[in-house]
Amino acid sequence: MFKRSFRSRDASASQREVAASGMDSQHRVDKSARLMKKGSVRDPQKVSKLQRSLGGEETSRMPPGGQARNSDKSLAPSPIVTLTVGHEGRLFAAHEDVLCQAPFFEKVLRGNYLDAQNKRIALPDEEPEVFSAVLEYLYKGDYYPRLLHNKHRNSWELEDSLPRRATPHTSPTIYDSPNIGGGRAGQSPQTPAAVEATVYLTSIGQHLLRDTVIYCAAERYGMEELKRLALRKQGLQSGIDVGTILRSAQYCYAHTPDSDSRLRAHYLALIIRCRKTFKRSGTMQAEMEKCGSDVYGEGSGKLFFDLFVAMCNHLDDVIDASNARTPKTI
Repeated sequence: MFKRSFRSRDASASQREVAASGMDSQHRVDKSARLMKKGSVRDPQKVSKLQRSLGGEETSRMPPGGQARNSDKSLAPSPIVTLTVGHEGRLFAAHEDVLCQAPFFEKVLRGNYLDAQNKRIALPDEEPEVFSAVLEYLYKGDYYPRLLHNKHRNSWELEDSLPRRATPHTSPTIYDSPNIGGGRAGQSPQTPAAVEATVYLTSIGQHLLRDTVIYCAAERYGMEELKRLALRKQGLQSGIDVGTILRSAQYCYAHTPDSDSRLRAHYLALIIRCRKTFKRSGTMQAEMEKCGSDVYGEGSGKLFFDLFVAMCNHLDDVIDASNARTPKTI
């Protein structure tokens, strides 16, 4: 009797232990399943950190001559190139990678140096102030004066621009006024009124429009984006005298190919649009008469100016006749 009671107690206790162990294992299974479901979506930031750490461990296990050498090469600074500009040999320094943005310098630097040991390039025919603007563009994407957007007027303006008169006006008698000067280029007594828009070229001894000279420099160096920027800036200039415009136009024709259809067309359109001012200008007449006199003798150049005046008058007559036929709207 006692044996049966003990056995029954032992059997019930063993059954309870088995049931408890089964419930505990089921609870563990359910908990692990919930954890797996909760953590199934991985944090992308944690994954990227893990990948970077694993990548660092793999590169650290590589031999010294493998990936590490390539990374050191990519982080190495660009070599410094020395440039001597102008007849006086003014020194400029620039990074090789920056200079190689211009096709001209890329060809020179990737080819054979004139002085390969010192990495020195000589530009004796270049103006230092012009090359300074080109170098500023290579580093900053613009040159002084910068092109700025006026939010109030929703228009583009030049940095530090001054209010000017309408373009163009008659040439001032600068040679009779030794006190004229000032501005960034005002280094000589013969500085024209629009000095901040011009640059003095020692090669010809004249002031020319800065943007025209930079455009021609960009043509030499193969920098198409700089050409577009210079042309856009020149379109914002105003108050330039006729003499400066004509000298700059002649410089443009002398330093651009015949295939150029932008800067040359800009000057032709400017002269046609302001033909009344150019007709009255003694500078225009003197320049055109000089061109003919050098070839056929004194007085022969008057043909070119008379032809210019006749074409201007004819164009005015055509425009007036067209306006007369067109009904006016109120």
